[in-house]
Amino acid sequence: MLRRRLRNRGERGATLPELALAGVIFCTASFAVIEFGRLLWTHNALVDATRKGARYAVMNAQNTAAVKNMVVYGKSSATGSDTPIVSGLTTGNVSVTYSGFGVKAGTVEVKITGYQFAFVIPLIGSTLTMGEYKTTLTGESAGQVPAAI
Repeated sequence: MLRRRLRNRGERGATLPELALAGVIFCTASFAVIEFGRLLWTHNALVDATRKGARYAVMNAQNTAAVKNMVVYGKSSATGSDTPIVSGLTTGNVSVTYSGFGVKAGTVEVKITGYQFAFVIPLIGSTLTMGEYKTTLTGESAGQVPAAI
């Protein structure tokens, strides 16, 4: 028993540095998982926003301002108090291009470019420029009958 006490005497207080090291590693890994989850959620939200915008565009031809509002705010008419679907997304990040668009003809392309993802954790970095998000759909009749059949 006396030998055991003498042998462990040099190890007193060793648990505190071990706990500090393990705590730093655990917290870093936890925050990294949270940040990656936010990044993935933002990616999915941007993809979904372009899809909703393109769907709205084929049903409401040639109204680019309303399409941009649909992409950013989730509704066609936005007020100054509306918050974007994704923080930091503006109508300036959205472009809408109609090509030969008409009843059952042409396409519309809705694109989000230059979106800056802001990290919450300062150790990772401040921002990340996301890639281009694009959805292209063809014109639909939406129950309308063409003038010349």
